[in-house]
Amino acid sequence: MSTKSVVVPDRSVERKTLDSSKISVPPLLGASLEQLQTWVKEQGQPVYRGKQLHDWIYHKGARSLSEITVFSKQWRAEVANIPVGRSALHYRSVASDDTVKYLLRLADGQIVETVGIPSFNKGRTENKRTTKSRRSKSSERLTVCVSTQVGCPMACDFCATGKGGYQRNLERHEIVDQVLTVQEDFGERVSHIVFMGMGEPLLNMQNVLGAIESLNQDVGIGQRCLTLSTVGIPRRILELAEYKLQVTLAVSLHAPNQSLREQIIPSARPYKIDDLLAECREYVKITGRRVSFEYILLAGVNDLPEHAVELAKRLRGFQSHVNLIPYNPIQEVDYKRPSRDRIQAFTQILEQKHIAVSVRYSRGLEADAACGQLRTNKTQVLK
Repeated sequence: MSTKSVVVPDRSVERKTLDSSKISVPPLLGASLEQLQTWVKEQGQPVYRGKQLHDWIYHKGARSLSEITVFSKQWRAEVANIPVGRSALHYRSVASDDTVKYLLRLADGQIVETVGIPSFNKGRTENKRTTKSRRSKSSERLTVCVSTQVGCPMACDFCATGKGGYQRNLERHEIVDQVLTVQEDFGERVSHIVFMGMGEPLLNMQNVLGAIESLNQDVGIGQRCLTLSTVGIPRRILELAEYKLQVTLAVSLHAPNQSLREQIIPSARPYKIDDLLAECREYVKITGRRVSFEYILLAGVNDLPEHAVELAKRLRGFQSHVNLIPYNPIQEVDYKRPSRDRIQAFTQILEQKHIAVSVRYSRGLEADAACGQLRTNKTQVLK
C-alpha cells in the first residue's frame, strides 16, 4: 500500500496592489518553507525572504510580520496585517510539579487548553520554572499535550472536556501554535507531543495530519516523539494507517467489553469493541507499529480482577501496550480513583497474562491539567 500525502491548502496571495487590510489570507503559521518562499516571491520579494520568514515564525516567535526586523520597513508596513496565526494567552497556571496549563484565546474568541509537562533528572530540586536552566537531552524532556478541537463530541463520562460540548475543529495553525506557545514559555525545545488534549483527533483528520507534518518538518520534532490518541472512529484508524506515519497510536479503550465501554463512553455504541480491535490489528499489520491502549481505572467500575482477565484475553497475541491511568477527579461525576493495592493487582494480572503494561500517574492534577480534566473556561482571568 502506497503512503498517502497530506493535502495542504493553497496559501498563496495574488499580488496586484497589496493592501493587507483588505486581503483575506490564511495564517502563515503551518505553511512549509517552500510555500513561504512562493508567497514572498508573489509579493515581489526575493526568494531568500521566505527562509527568513520561516525562521522568524517557527524559531524566533514572531507573532506579527511587523516584528521581522530583517525585512524592510516599507514591506513590513505593507504586510503588517497579514496574520501569522498566533493565539493570545488567556490564562496560565502552574502546578506544584511544574506542569503548566495554558488557556489560549483564538482569533474568533474561542478558548482552547494546552499543557506543558517537563521531566527532570532525579535528584534535581531547583524550581525549573524559575531557573529555566538547560535541559539534559539524554535524561529530560518537555512534553506538550495539545488539543485538536474546541470541546469534544465524544462525551466520555469521566472527562471534563466532553461535559462542555463541542464547538469546532481547530485549524492546522491553531494546533501548531500550542506547541510554539509552550516552547517559548519554557525557553527550551519541546521534545515530545501527545494529541491527548481537548477533542477527538480523528474527527479533525486533515488539520491534525497537516499539523503533524508542520511540527515534524518546520518545528523539527521527530514523528516517533508524537503520540496521537483516539477513542476510535469507524474506518479512521485504517485511513490513518495509509499515511505510514511513525507516530504512536494510542486508543482510549477504558473497558474490556462493549457493554461497559458504552457505559463509560456513550458515543461508542455504534462502534463495537470487536470492530475497533480488528481495525487496530490491521493498523499494526500495515504500519508495523504497535498500538497503545489507554485504560482509565475507575474504582469499582472497570478495575476489578475479572476486568483485567477479560482485557488480557482480548489483547492476547496483540502487538500492543496498555497504559493504566488512575482516574483524575472532575466536579461533574462521583467516580473514584482506585487504591494503589487495586491498581497493583490489576497490573499484576495483566503481567501474568503476558500483556505489556505500565501505570501512568497524570501530572498537573491540582491545576486541573491532568488527563480528563481539560475544559473550556472563559471565566478564568489572565495571570
